[in-house]
Amino acid sequence: MNTGRDAGLQPERTRLAWRRTLLTVTVVTALAVRLASAGGPAGALIAGVVVLLWGALLVLCWPRGTGTGPARTGGRTLPLVAVGTVGLALLGVLLVLRGLW
Repeated sequence: MNTGRDAGLQPERTRLAWRRTLLTVTVVTALAVRLASAGGPAGALIAGVVVLLWGALLVLCWPRGTGTGPARTGGRTLPLVAVGTVGLALLGVLLVLRGLW
């Protein structure tokens, strides 16, 4: 009797969800850098922070999106991705409020 659990398509759906997350963060990063590029030194600083956040999220999401890395990171990946996403959103609001577009 096989007591193992049949995961079905769940691993593929999970990989696709992480890939969508990476794609969304990449698009938001590109737009934020474009908006910040017209802001002089302050815009360059914001663009640098956005690119650093993007890099951190890429490092966190890539193993899950490709299925090549460890599937478990002690439950820290999702909260860190949420914090990075909120950080990008706050930087976007800052760009709009400062009129750097």
